[in-house]
Amino acid sequence: MRCWGTSDPLYVAYHDEEWGRPVRDERGLYERLCLEGFQSGLSWLTILRKREGFRAAFEGFDPTRVARFGERDVERLLGDASIVRHRGKIEAAIANARATLALRETEPLDELFWSFAPAENGAPRSTADWHAQTDESKALAKELRRRGFRFVGPTTVYAAMQACGVVNDHLADCWGPRGGRSGSPQRVIVTGTDACTLPAAAVNVTEPVFVPAVNVALEPLAVSFPYALDESDQVGAAATRLP
Repeated sequence: MRCWGTSDPLYVAYHDEEWGRPVRDERGLYERLCLEGFQSGLSWLTILRKREGFRAAFEGFDPTRVARFGERDVERLLGDASIVRHRGKIEAAIANARATLALRETEPLDELFWSFAPAENGAPRSTADWHAQTDESKALAKELRRRGFRFVGPTTVYAAMQACGVVNDHLADCWGPRGGRSGSPQRVIVTGTDACTLPAAAVNVTEPVFVPAVNVALEPLAVSFPYALDESDQVGAAATRLP
């Protein structure tokens, strides 16, 4: 089962491929913080449907570029129907880009964000065990505001912590991986074949994998892989399902 019921393919893909997977790069964290801020008062599905519009409007969420935005850009964005047109949220995204750049001189955003990860993160049994905010999200929100960030209340920050894997709130009986790999493609040695690249994406592998000894040339596949790999990243009949 998944953590929430939906038939929308964008929402399914977000749950299966992104939500709760670790994000440790500056641009990725900045994007999630901005999107969670824009989501305030709206459904997350609205944000997902406008995500590519946001990326185009905000220069791929490159904080260096967004930090240069001025009033003319604010007016341009207020007329852009592909995003959520809210002056306060738009100005907050620009302010947050500038704050992100300032952090580079002391403690980069990725280091700051992950320093507030909870010491323990047990798997919730049901959605009733999810929190709107936590002591860690309150402390992180306070620190972000001190550093010049806006639209970063403790509830918004906790949602970003969930999204970025700082907190992994996949339910205990969700098939999705808890603490699974994210980001760059994995180099996987498949029994009996040459190595192939399997980046996490869309095809669900729900049973241990065994590939016969045949010579095949594979394009990079879209795989959501809910199994732990051993240190050599060898996939075979002994693949272990994550809890």
